[in-house]
Amino acid sequence: MTALKRLGWSDFFSDQLTSDEDELAPRRIASVHRSRVEAIDAGGPAALELPANANTADFAVGDWILADPISGMLVRRLERKTLFQRRAGNDTTPQLVAANVDTLFIVTSCNAEFNLSRLERYLILAEQAGSNPVIVLTKADTTEDADVFRVQAQALQPGLPVILLNGRSVEARELLAPWCGKGQTCALVGSSGVGKSTLVNSLVGSQSDTQKTGTIREYDSQGRHTTTARSLHALPGGGWVIDTPGIRTLYVSDVADGIDVFFSDIAELASQCRFRDCSHVHEPGCAVQAAVASGELAGDRLDRWRTLVTENRDRTPVVSGPHGNKIYRRKRH
Repeated sequence: MTALKRLGWSDFFSDQLTSDEDELAPRRIASVHRSRVEAIDAGGPAALELPANANTADFAVGDWILADPISGMLVRRLERKTLFQRRAGNDTTPQLVAANVDTLFIVTSCNAEFNLSRLERYLILAEQAGSNPVIVLTKADTTEDADVFRVQAQALQPGLPVILLNGRSVEARELLAPWCGKGQTCALVGSSGVGKSTLVNSLVGSQSDTQKTGTIREYDSQGRHTTTARSLHALPGGGWVIDTPGIRTLYVSDVADGIDVFFSDIAELASQCRFRDCSHVHEPGCAVQAAVASGELAGDRLDRWRTLVTENRDRTPVVSGPHGNKIYRRKRH
């Protein structure tokens, strides 16, 4: 395996290079800050200068870029294989979280922070991003009912990997090793205080590259927000891990395809309804309501689907203006 491939380089990126770009240096974004972007290449940290009109918000940790090998000046960013992004609050511009991620570790803990509805949102965003999701249940050593959390999480999606662990244990790295091989990139997402930074420390295993960790408030299981910037870290097995700041409120938008895939059972039933525009609430001949009545479909699952569809519809900006000139407005109902 070449040095670039160990960084996550693949044919997907090399096929994007043009004949006049042979002399440019491929580099990977290692961290994104408000006023600067840091990169690495096969030899380690690499210089990267942004053009005067560049915006750091346009880059995600994990991005591949081409730079002038002498000056370090950015020439262009390569197309992404996967992209995990979200909208915060009422922002119309999505916040880029991590790019070119093979596996998305959705981290939650075996305590009051565990929330099936929130996990569904992460799974939908993972589907939309194009990354393979793995649910990681931390703090399994703090409860005798850890297996109950695992069973609930596994029921969210057929074949969904769910890993129980203690983020501080030496076994944590072994349990996640199948997704952290050479050239593989994983990212950790989840709420503040669920143990993401602790888990990164266990995976990285280097005291010189560890993340700050915070404590949990015992009365509500809420943690302190200890990671303030997204960053890429090398793993002993040859893979890479991206740590991200905690997300307290996770909204969905621009994820209609992800919702359809995750709730494929409801989408299939909806195709059998008598009316094409069936709301699945009161119409006669509704196959979805019939499935709920027969016990084939859980009523609370339908409720969560309806909530997500409505939220996605209301929060997805639409392009307006006479020439598609990127003036955004929100849909109103």
